[in-house]
Amino acid sequence: MKQKLTAVFLSCVLLFTTSCASIVSKSNYPITINSSPSDAKITITDKNGKEVYKGNTPAELKLKAGSGFFSKASYQVKFEKMGYDTKLVPIEFKLDGWYFGNILIGGLIGLLIVDPATGAMYKLDKEYISETLSPSTASVEKEALKFYTIDTIPEAWRPHLVALSDE
Repeated sequence: MKQKLTAVFLSCVLLFTTSCASIVSKSNYPITINSSPSDAKITITDKNGKEVYKGNTPAELKLKAGSGFFSKASYQVKFEKMGYDTKLVPIEFKLDGWYFGNILIGGLIGLLIVDPATGAMYKLDKEYISETLSPSTASVEKEALKFYTIDTIPEAWRPHLVALSDE
């Protein structure tokens, strides 16, 4: 009888101290980031502008789903590569459907405390990001000495010409 009461008590404790989304989902999600061309420098910042990752593509890492009590995380990936335009790509989390399982399984503790505190109430929108970087249109041309003949000089320059010799 004592064992049955202990088993029932432990089952109740387990039921009321866990929550549906934290059982079925997770608080950290893996994400793969790639680019074309590869070996682009990436910097990931959170919604407060704090840098959470710095590296090169391809990259595999884990990101937290929550950023505080009842607050979902959001990140921004900055792609940089010499000769290519910088590109910013958002990473968003959305409400996990398993969070509503707390109504049936996890109860108020899971609905109002556990899942909001752990971030398990949110899930990653997409687990793979692959971006194609555009070649930069801004280019630095090397300055070169240009020669003009009298026939190729623009008309607007002609009044400013000075004769060097009469010979």
